[in-house]
Amino acid sequence: MAPISKECDFLVIGGGSGGLACARRASGQWGAKTIAVESNRLGGTCVNVGCVPKKVTWNAAAIAETLHEAAAYGFNIKETGPFDFKTFKHKRDDYVKRLNGIYERNLEKDHVEYLHGRAHLLNKNEVEVVLDNGSKETIRAKKILLATGGHPNVPNTPGAELGITSDGFFDLETLPKRVALVGAGYIAVEMAGMFHHLGSETHLFIRHETFLRTFDPMIQETIVKEYERQGLHIHRNSSQSKIEKKDDKWMTMHYTDKSSPNGSTLDIDCLLWAIGRSPEVEDLGLDKAGVNQDQKGHIIADDYQNTNIENIYSLGDVCGKIELTPVAIAAGRQLANRLFGGPEFKNAKLDYTNIPSVVFAHPEVGSIGMTEQEARDTFGDKNVKIYKTDFTAMYYAMMPPEAKAPTAYKVICTGEEEKVVGLHILGSGSAEMLQGFGVAVKMGARKRDFDSCVAIHPTSAEELVTLK
Repeated sequence: MAPISKECDFLVIGGGSGGLACARRASGQWGAKTIAVESNRLGGTCVNVGCVPKKVTWNAAAIAETLHEAAAYGFNIKETGPFDFKTFKHKRDDYVKRLNGIYERNLEKDHVEYLHGRAHLLNKNEVEVVLDNGSKETIRAKKILLATGGHPNVPNTPGAELGITSDGFFDLETLPKRVALVGAGYIAVEMAGMFHHLGSETHLFIRHETFLRTFDPMIQETIVKEYERQGLHIHRNSSQSKIEKKDDKWMTMHYTDKSSPNGSTLDIDCLLWAIGRSPEVEDLGLDKAGVNQDQKGHIIADDYQNTNIENIYSLGDVCGKIELTPVAIAAGRQLANRLFGGPEFKNAKLDYTNIPSVVFAHPEVGSIGMTEQEARDTFGDKNVKIYKTDFTAMYYAMMPPEAKAPTAYKVICTGEEEKVVGLHILGSGSAEMLQGFGVAVKMGARKRDFDSCVAIHPTSAEELVTLK
């Protein structure tokens, strides 16, 4: 066995949002000698191939949408050329690179030693890191955090390698003319909306009748109908049998769907698989340390981020619990507090209930708490009351009926106190709106608390405090 080259109090494997938040808190605030290891770019999925470049792209798509709608308000806008996707892409890359640098400087500021390399466990206290130059470091750590994140899945469909995943979306140098996306989760829905509004003919292939199927049915039904109104092609009950290369730019997808149960083909110049993600554990050496995994390969960790090995902890997407960047950050900071912050933090942990989430679709979707069915299953039909509304936001008042997008809200209450246990919103501005209402739900707000707040007029949000 190689000699020990470094020792530390805390070794963090994974330089994504959760791992970095935990490392910086442990070292910068509590003084633990901390080493962080990352084999890719600092910031993980969110910064490099997730939330951040996604939202920048969504902004571009929203601007394109607004330019299209401007005529209804009397603007006569003539474009002198097509959307310069290549310039946009490189500016977006530059922004991400700046963030990578900020993350590295923040580690220095908080006295976290940073190693760029691939780490794998040797036992429950020792880790080997293969650095970029091929040399190896063997680190002995009192405590180890596994925060390695995940990666997109690709099916075993013949020719699947001709497609890309959400990672590859951000490598595209040109905007596809005709794109097929396979998947029904938020990644597929967000990217389909962005492709469409930036000018690609967009086909979304889903296995069932609706997408976003973990969301409340109101959200599912409304957003599917809206995407079809906008002109996206939704292929329901679909499956893909093979993908064939046609020439240097185009490929042919062979598929079945509700409209073509006997099979059909579609020529496309981009195929994006968005069929789920798997934990990044392939060469982590979990077996050598005895760390338990579930059937999907996720590391099993409790609400305190403990694994079954006393000094090894895990959080973020590699655990498969709630795969959201702010969840990993919050869990990481709480874990650092508990491990190194002294007796007052001995029970510190993240509360995983009532975590708000948003889908940057067109329009946006926001959700916190239970769906209607979950509430009925938990509390019984007689103890659940639903308040809901759907309307056309004032923004669309100047537009013809066929150009008006929907807004739909649902508030789910339970018991005589009518405690709000679920809130689901769809429409322009939902992402920003949900953060404030999320605080209210987290605090245990009742329907009468919503009612007691004077409405802000004219807004869409006022409908949530005037529901009857």
